Amino acid sequence: MLEHEIPENIKSLSMDELTALCDTLRDRIIQTVTDNGGHLSSNLGVVELTVALHYVFDFPADKLIFDVGHQCYAHKLLSGRADRFDTIRKKGGLSGFPKREESDFDCYNTGHAGTSVSAALGIAKARDIMGENFNVIALIGDGSFNNGLVYEAFNSLRPLNTNILVILNDNGMSISPTVGSMHEYLELLSQDSHHREKVQKHATIFERFGFSYDGVYDGNDLGCMIEKLREVKEKLRTQSIILHICTKKGKGYSFCEENPQKTHGVASATSKPTTEYSQILGKTLTKLAEKDKRIFAVTAAMTPSLGLEEFFSRFPDRSIDVGICEEHATILCAALATQGIKPYYAVYSTFLQRSYDEIIVDICSQNLPVTLCIDRAGISGADGETHQGVFDLSFLSCIPNLTIGVPKDCGEFRRMLEMSADFSGPLVIRYPKDCKNSFPTTDEPIEAGCWEILHHGSGNVAILACGERALTIANKAIELSGEDVTLVNARFVKPLDGLLLDTMSEYKVVTIEDNMLIGGFGALIAQYFTDSEVSVKCFGYRDSFIAHGPVDELMEEYGLSAEEIAEYLRYEN
Repeated sequence: MLEHEIPENIKSLSMDELTALCDTLRDRIIQTVTDNGGHLSSNLGVVELTVALHYVFDFPADKLIFDVGHQCYAHKLLSGRADRFDTIRKKGGLSGFPKREESDFDCYNTGHAGTSVSAALGIAKARDIMGENFNVIALIGDGSFNNGLVYEAFNSLRPLNTNILVILNDNGMSISPTVGSMHEYLELLSQDSHHREKVQKHATIFERFGFSYDGVYDGNDLGCMIEKLREVKEKLRTQSIILHICTKKGKGYSFCEENPQKTHGVASATSKPTTEYSQILGKTLTKLAEKDKRIFAVTAAMTPSLGLEEFFSRFPDRSIDVGICEEHATILCAALATQGIKPYYAVYSTFLQRSYDEIIVDICSQNLPVTLCIDRAGISGADGETHQGVFDLSFLSCIPNLTIGVPKDCGEFRRMLEMSADFSGPLVIRYPKDCKNSFPTTDEPIEAGCWEILHHGSGNVAILACGERALTIANKAIELSGEDVTLVNARFVKPLDGLLLDTMSEYKVVTIEDNMLIGGFGALIAQYFTDSEVSVKCFGYRDSFIAHGPVDELMEEYGLSAEEIAEYLRYEN
């Protein structure tokens, strides 16, 4: 088999050819991820399993749902997309996640954890209603298996009266090492064969939900996987099955095998190192915790990415990684706060969406001093629609009691964190991944709802920009326009700085935000001036899901163009 030859139909291959195919897939994945960035170790771990699935089942007639979806690279290579695989995660190229719009082989779009079993049940029940005949498979990792959605889905298996296959890929890792009682339970099930009697006894928890449990098997043993999947395929005619397999994350690449955490997500070869807000979070929170024993840190399976490894190491009794359980993390913080603890919940913007009800009911309705540190806010780039953090200002700004801070740079982020230690209510601090710019600052203390004028212009236009990216675009637009424009660091989206806004009756106001236009910062400003003569022009992202690609290009394409803003400034000033 040639180095880059990926057959579209593998059912006629011999075992030796299938083994060679696995090597080819790994080579392609390693090379492409090195060039483009992406999820490496998780994809290398499921190569044999993916080949076995394609060998035994009949895709796309049979349906395969990837939980989260960042382990789908081999699947894409085997489903007619090998000639485009070098475009993965590039603008206009293949998505790094399953995407129905891309191929019939991707039957359900995923990107967040815990959704696959519910989706599999829905597809299987639709199959039954329509009188069709195909197999439905959910492939889920042990990290996602902590998510409560999985057990809500399990609870519906008997009432729906349908059959699905759940493949539990147990590698002991999500982005962080898998934690919690379910992980310990899976470890018990994964003991050597002489523990088989104990394994069978404890596996009955799945049978209570209506699944036949079968495991544990070596998911990197191609022959074993093909034989077991053939057996399971026959059983699927009459029952639902959980097939528990163990795989090696990073399999076949020694560096990944030894560093599965560091190689879960890999930057492209051309990416440049930058200072990250997460580093500031970790250092500042650790420093604050040295003096304040109330401070407690919470993450949901993202501890290293959020910059909190040192905090967790220094203060193990004042920190917890709850696993992929964002809703639980939010309520946990609320409860801690009722007892005088000062909790900080660090989470990506895209995953905070899962905690919306708990933010409203548990934190804000009780007016509790919980600080939400929202990382990767705004466009996040190559992970695409499911990971763009462009909705949080819109869905958070309508919640009573909540204060929303958007620092202009890393220095102001540090100062906001210092302010938060004595803040008495619910607080959000929102920031992107990379800190690329810094802006003039003063030593004046930061007060909630108090903005900062960075430049007093001589014209009649004022730009209100919230966050580093918005201010960077504002400066660029002002430079391109050649106009002398007032520039305001609107570092709090809620509450608005009413005192400053009331001085702008003679201005034409421009707002810029790294967020959706609908319901965002600009909408709040426009509402503020509803009964006045002040004109407001808002720049943000249009009503559209944002595809994957480089951050700067996506910002311009979806609504934040410095040239377009400059043209408006020249016209209005």
